[in-house]
Amino acid sequence: MPSLLSRLFVMLLLGPLLSVGAIAAEQPNFLIILVDDLGLHDLGVEGSTFYETPHIDALANSGMRFEQGYAACQVCSPSRASLMLGKTPARIGITNYIGASSGWQYKRNDPVMPAEYARRLPASDTTIAEALHAAGYKTFYAGKWHLGDKGSWPEDHGFDINKGGWSAGSPNGGYFAPWNNPRLPSGPNGESLAIRLANETAAFVEQHQQQPFFACMAFHHVHSPIQTSKALCEKYRQKAADEGLLDNEHRFQFDRRLPVRQVQDNPIYAGMMETLDDAVGIVLDKLAATGLDKNTVVVFTSDNGGVSSGDAYSTSLLPLRGGKGRQWEGGLRVPLYVRAPGITEPGAVTSVPAIGMDIFPTFLELAGVTAMPEQHLDGVSLVPVLKGETIADRDLFWHYPHYGNQGGEPSSVIRSGDWKLIYYHEDGRVELYNLPDDTCEQTDQAADHPELVRKLRAKLVAWLAETGATFPTADPRFDRQKFEQKLTNSRTKQLEGLEKKHARFLDSDWQPNPTWWGSLPQD
Repeated sequence: MPSLLSRLFVMLLLGPLLSVGAIAAEQPNFLIILVDDLGLHDLGVEGSTFYETPHIDALANSGMRFEQGYAACQVCSPSRASLMLGKTPARIGITNYIGASSGWQYKRNDPVMPAEYARRLPASDTTIAEALHAAGYKTFYAGKWHLGDKGSWPEDHGFDINKGGWSAGSPNGGYFAPWNNPRLPSGPNGESLAIRLANETAAFVEQHQQQPFFACMAFHHVHSPIQTSKALCEKYRQKAADEGLLDNEHRFQFDRRLPVRQVQDNPIYAGMMETLDDAVGIVLDKLAATGLDKNTVVVFTSDNGGVSSGDAYSTSLLPLRGGKGRQWEGGLRVPLYVRAPGITEPGAVTSVPAIGMDIFPTFLELAGVTAMPEQHLDGVSLVPVLKGETIADRDLFWHYPHYGNQGGEPSSVIRSGDWKLIYYHEDGRVELYNLPDDTCEQTDQAADHPELVRKLRAKLVAWLAETGATFPTADPRFDRQKFEQKLTNSRTKQLEGLEKKHARFLDSDWQPNPTWWGSLPQD
């Protein structure tokens, strides 16, 4: 680990770049590990018995685990923008994943046309990377970006080094080399993308020990397409057999708009989870080997809930309802672990609700850098919580004026204390849940608490106005009869087809195609 003297020498050289209030005896390093589409209950530490995640579990147990950690949105780009800027998606204008259609370009037959949204991170804002860079930090980004076209990539928003961050939201070419990424040349055929990103991050840590750093390792895992090696697929197929999961005839249940997965037994996804965990282990091991684990704040989280419906129908998030793209807890609640040496206690757990926007002000306080309340105005510093103290109660808000590919509906949400109100933009209806008593959101209490509904709705309306939120509009092209027929087909034919397809994944002779994804390793 670098000596205190060497750190002070570097800080003196960079003195003009330091923000007022940034002088500290020894600034900590920062590492964000951001996973794509990771559900809360996809980890052993959160109750999964099918997926194996020992490295991530160990990280969670080495610091503070947030029982009520939230993403800023139920889909990726808005959450990622909020993490970078410390602002809610409604205020930034990026309210959907970049690339989704909106307004009159929206061709799906639904009651409303999704709102327009911004398609790149605004250059006028200061990112967390820019703020830390100005305080003398070396900045590094690896993996999925999905916050704008060329000109709005990581290197345009404060990151000195960019390994793989560009416009695309999914891994072009898949999870094994050769892939198609202009910011990350392919390695040998069959190289794992997750392992490559971990090795790039570990190399950065090794090479930049003499200067405080901020690194963000943003995996494409476990976003679709789900892909794993043949060996791992077979390992988890056998595990499913050993646990008596092969004969399950009811893996799905229809909920509102689409079937939703109810069982964790997908061997392909389980293999992806193991590779993700191995990749996290590579970087954590490098921190330990260099001694930098003693001075590096590590945050592990996800950009939204897991994919239980739509896309690859990969996993189950029970007892949480829904998943990615949906307005219930399965789409919003995510793993959130923070290890801050000298501050967090191993095995610490908190029930204080926290959200992605909080990372920005938390890092500034830990770095001794002056707060930027006009920038990160929707986040609060979690440092008191990390110390075992508390923060003032606050309401949390979400705004998603779009349809999710996973069955989500245009809605706005407020969580106030134990209560969660969902307002639906299609018809103005509301749902009200008491989360401690009804985590699975099965009992709508709106009719029983009209005064509470009125109060929470007024708060939500005021917040939407203050943030400048945009809204969907009625679609005159909407055909109710076709819409109802689509729902009927989803309840019947689609659900039946998913049951057959996912049962087939567990057959001993299953493989995705004759060449097993071309360059994919065979063992």
